[in-house]
Amino acid sequence: MNERSAASTRPDERVIHTRLEDGTRVCIRTIRPDDEPRMRDGIAQMTDRSRYLRFFTGISVPPPHVITRLLDADGHRHIAWGAIASDLTGEPAVGAVHAYAADEAGPGPGDDDCAEFSVAVIDEFHGRGLGRLLTATILLDSMRAGYEEFQAWTLAENAGAIAFIRGLGAELAGRDSEVLEYHLRIERAIEVLRGSCDPPGLADVFAAFGETGCGR
Repeated sequence: MNERSAASTRPDERVIHTRLEDGTRVCIRTIRPDDEPRMRDGIAQMTDRSRYLRFFTGISVPPPHVITRLLDADGHRHIAWGAIASDLTGEPAVGAVHAYAADEAGPGPGDDDCAEFSVAVIDEFHGRGLGRLLTATILLDSMRAGYEEFQAWTLAENAGAIAFIRGLGAELAGRDSEVLEYHLRIERAIEVLRGSCDPPGLADVFAAFGETGCGR
């Protein structure tokens, strides 16, 4: 794998300002330990159904160890970005995306080129392009960190997530009961997003990583 860049900006200093399809301003930035209140509030804003599809459980507040793990991002072994609604009072968290190094994601042999990927958006912001903006951000950041492939697990009933990741080129790699495992080549997914440039705010994400194309 490519050497991780020790010179990259610290995770708590990286910010992207962009807009959703309807013009709503959002700030996408790396997640910090002091984001715990925002994260808890954001998860609480999700419906039981959305929490179930994301965490495979419908509980309103995940256990403390889950919150700790979501916040514990170093920008290399765990890359994490959150979206904040810049126009709303209190600038609440409205989405988050994570990539864990394969050997950090769970038991079994690790793969230095592979990371586990997940994304979540609160229900009020569904259908406005935020998921694609967050996914583009984590793809570009993970490629810069030296990753080549994502693993993603989703429930077989989560038709929306399956359609989204397959639209980026993901392929089914396995199944354990009702949980499906997909593999996604990062470079290929980036080119899909670059080619569509939908939503238009993707141009800001690409520019933040010094990438050309996508309308610029």
